[in-house]
Amino acid sequence: MKNSAKKVKVFWGLAIAGILLISGGCARVGYEFNSEQVRQIKIGETTQNDIVSMFGQPWRKGIENGVTMWTYGRYTYRLVGEADTKDLVVKFNSEGKVISYTFNATAQ
Repeated sequence: MKNSAKKVKVFWGLAIAGILLISGGCARVGYEFNSEQVRQIKIGETTQNDIVSMFGQPWRKGIENGVTMWTYGRYTYRLVGEADTKDLVVKFNSEGKVISYTFNATAQ
């Protein structure tokens, strides 16, 4: 590799590292949701429409063993310091009512 090509690679590597440090060195995936409302979820009573009213549209939708599953999540990872994450996974029966949910968050 030519000397000038090495200098260009080093320059861009340092530029990217600088941008990450200036921007706080963090990456965020998902979106914010009101975790205070988690306590209002009632197994067998809360419906999919209720969940959308509480938290908005889910970040991800899926199926696990034939069960509809929605995920709400906000994950912030930092170059320096602790990660800040929280997620809510809600499972529904065939009638669209909550059969289980799991909420996790990093300790603050």
